[in-house]
Amino acid sequence: MPTGKPDWPIAAWRKSTHSVTDGSCVEVAEHYPRAFSVRDSKDPSRTPIVTPRAVWSDFVATMAVPEGG
Repeated sequence: MPTGKPDWPIAAWRKSTHSVTDGSCVEVAEHYPRAFSVRDSKDPSRTPIVTPRAVWSDFVATMAVPEGG
């Protein structure tokens, strides 16, 4: 029976497309239709940050705007 809490270890995590080769990157996973989770790939055992889909979408859109734009 679902508990409402995502199962972090088996989540389908993917690295950010803006990851760098020195290991400084984040991973994201979509757990529910309305939520995304974000974690530091260097320490995946820590509890990830869970954010509503709308907030994540706004963050990504903001980060896509060129500096000064």
